[in-house]
Amino acid sequence: MNENEFWSIIGMLNWEEVGDDEAVVEPLVNYLSSKSDEEIFQFEEILAQKLHALDTRSHAKEIGEDAYVNEEQYFSLDAFLYARCVVVANGNDLFERTLRNPADFPKNMEFEAILYVAQEAYEQKNGKEWEYVSPTDYETYKNISGWQ
Repeated sequence: MNENEFWSIIGMLNWEEVGDDEAVVEPLVNYLSSKSDEEIFQFEEILAQKLHALDTRSHAKEIGEDAYVNEEQYFSLDAFLYARCVVVANGNDLFERTLRNPADFPKNMEFEAILYVAQEAYEQKNGKEWEYVSPTDYETYKNISGWQ
């Protein structure tokens, strides 16, 4: 799977179902479940790389009311991860624009459901538990250079 196919799959999100995240991601899960295991893993890896790229202090300061302020103030690692998911879920144009200009980060939005698309597709396809671990860690603070 290449980046163009990744973004094409992201474009399948059903935004008419806003408010029901499972319904929003259902077209992706169904599509990926028809692909090879390797392609499902590649989707997960590209997603991880995109989320990792947005894991920076500059981006964390722009997510809205839960934004990073400094090391002394509470900052939700999960809220920042789910906010980064919004950027990826809204396609390549927003991703590239936000990557270059953190101020373009959507404010006060989360979309955790995209994190489970590959896992759900794999389990739907194979009838067994997901055990894949991406070599790229997208958890908050894992992009070391982004937090220096």
